[in-house]
Amino acid sequence: MDSEARTERARTLRQRETRAEAILWTALRSRRLDGLKFRRQQPIGRYFADFACEDLRLVIELDGEVHDDDDQMLYDHHRQAEIEALGWSVIRFRNDEVTASLSRVMDAVRAQARLAGAVTPHPPAQLR
Repeated sequence: MDSEARTERARTLRQRETRAEAILWTALRSRRLDGLKFRRQQPIGRYFADFACEDLRLVIELDGEVHDDDDQMLYDHHRQAEIEALGWSVIRFRNDEVTASLSRVMDAVRAQARLAGAVTPHPPAQLR
């Protein structure tokens, strides 16, 4: 996918955000979480992360009911493994966790951000 197509795909994904994505984005945007810069629908490899902090190489993924399907869970597992192989860490939440308990989600993101900041990611295996 070329740069223009990736930009258009990210724009489309942002326009179709879920309620949980909108709530979390309000809490993350403009460096509202401890000064960390997050982006929405950030391209990483061949995928688009729901939210990504490039400085910490931290991805936040939100999962709705569709992610309960066995095929979707397998896809998510492979997708996450591929993103992690690129040196990113991934933290996942269910949409209902964000809508019901945003403060708990934010605490978990802060904890993961501290870990991500303390650990130097390994380069992808093909670069070693």
